[in-house]
Amino acid sequence: MEPPSVLLYLHGFNSSPNSAKAQAMAQYLEPYQDQIQLVCPQLACYPNDAWQQIEDILNQHRGKKLGVVGSSLGGFLATRVAQQTTAKAVLVNPAVKPYELLKDYLGEQQNPYTQQHYQLEQQHIEQLKQLEVSQLSCQQRLWVMLQTADEVLDFNLAVTEYKGATFTIEEGGDHSFQGFENHCAAILDFLALR
Repeated sequence: MEPPSVLLYLHGFNSSPNSAKAQAMAQYLEPYQDQIQLVCPQLACYPNDAWQQIEDILNQHRGKKLGVVGSSLGGFLATRVAQQTTAKAVLVNPAVKPYELLKDYLGEQQNPYTQQHYQLEQQHIEQLKQLEVSQLSCQQRLWVMLQTADEVLDFNLAVTEYKGATFTIEEGGDHSFQGFENHCAAILDFLALR
């Protein structure tokens, strides 16, 4: 029997596997547990540590069919996974150039899900720059889901960044991507995991 496929879900900045989208995906996948293993780590606060976690997961599941869903900062990281593997990825309101965005968040941070306190420093902004994919070549394996009223990110940046990818652009909504649960079936179909 084939080993189950792996769906790697990467949450965003100061988020967790308990976020609404991660939970919606987990719920949707319940009937497919034999076929699809959901891997949704609590990512480390610091970019290099988070990327190390992701690399460890990729190594652990080497040889299995892999699909990735990434939200916001997780979308930035999922782009790197798609670029370095053959996996397809769904990016939900992905952060483009998060190192520019997170400059405004330097200093004391607290993750509202885990209550973890940590310091976001300039070195972490530099780490994000290092993790950016400079020459994107995996667009045909990306589906970018955007809502135009995202209050955190300008969706137009993603439209430019991911030119050549598959797009869903919904009017209104917000950064959390309202109605995400309605797309779970289409996401599984796109990732071709079942």
